Amino acid sequence: MIGFNAPREAGTRTTRADEAPLPEASASDAPFLAAFRASAAPMVMTDPALPDNPIVFTNDAFCRLTGYAADEVIGRNCRFLQGPDTDPSVIARVRDAVTRGEPLRVDLLNYRKDGHPFWNDMTLTPVRDEAGIVRSYFAVLTDVTRTRQAERALAREKDGLAHDLEARNRSLQAALDQQTALLHEVDHRVKNNLQVISSLVLLKARRARDPACRDVLRSMADRIGALATAHRLLYSVSDVARFDLRDFATDFAADLEAGLDSDRIALSVDVAAVAVPASMAAPLALLVHELAVNAVRHGFPGERSGRVAITARAEDERLILDIRDDGVGMPAEPDNPEGFGRDLVGMLVRQLRGSLTFEDLSPGTRAYVVLPLGTGHSGSRR
Repeated sequence: MIGFNAPREAGTRTTRADEAPLPEASASDAPFLAAFRASAAPMVMTDPALPDNPIVFTNDAFCRLTGYAADEVIGRNCRFLQGPDTDPSVIARVRDAVTRGEPLRVDLLNYRKDGHPFWNDMTLTPVRDEAGIVRSYFAVLTDVTRTRQAERALAREKDGLAHDLEARNRSLQAALDQQTALLHEVDHRVKNNLQVISSLVLLKARRARDPACRDVLRSMADRIGALATAHRLLYSVSDVARFDLRDFATDFAADLEAGLDSDRIALSVDVAAVAVPASMAAPLALLVHELAVNAVRHGFPGERSGRVAITARAEDERLILDIRDDGVGMPAEPDNPEGFGRDLVGMLVRQLRGSLTFEDLSPGTRAYVVLPLGTGHSGSRR
């Protein structure tokens, strides 16, 4: 193996002016020294037995990389390659590895003779003798300046892209916030206008002399009120793209119960917190209103008592709406030929692309509605 005292050249050139000349290389070391000199990889060897662990051998590739001549390198500690921007913590790692006699690979900033910096990917290897004692250190240098420059350019580009992306996200968020505020304002105004219209219709109903006309006007006012409730809920939530059916059912049930004789008709509501697309809000609110009100008004004539149950849940991207009562059931023909409740329900179900089934429960009636929620439905809210 190459010993720690391998000379730079054959002969007796000294490492320092005040030190003894380095011994000649042994004949067995000659092939290794020849390979060392001829290697395209910059290499140096240091001798930890000499003061300050100086370089005792180098090759031409090292001289070409650093710009130093061989006689300017031999006898000096490798720290002469350090400069103002060399990281002290990396130097400390090298020093610690030498102290411990351990191999190390680090990237450190070194400087050529002309002062130009270069990034050095250095592999430091301790060379031990048969007894395991470190006799020399063998360092291979690799100029990775271009790689480091490319990494820095890539990092700058990445930072620039991140900055641009952040700016675009801020711009998009501002636009989204503006759109959300606009939609909230629209829902708020629509709700207010619907409430005004409902009040006008009720006022007209109170002044109508024909009982049938009064009933029609009140029914219309109730339907308009259901639409107003839907827009009020759209206005009050942060997600303008979703409508919570449970919130609507809770408000609607409270209004419906207020007009019921609680001793005669009981109302139960079991509606899951299904977030449906906002585009379904108005027709769905009107559909729930129409089916529930019809069950209450037509299922219990006279003094007949019973109960009405409203249930809804999401299942496999579908909304299942079930409204049933234990009243007299649905007549074969509507009592009021001028009424359009069934026609309205059918139109709403078609608009929502769903299906509607009426079932005779004997006693009572069940309205079973299945509506598609569309791709991307988020399901029930927790």
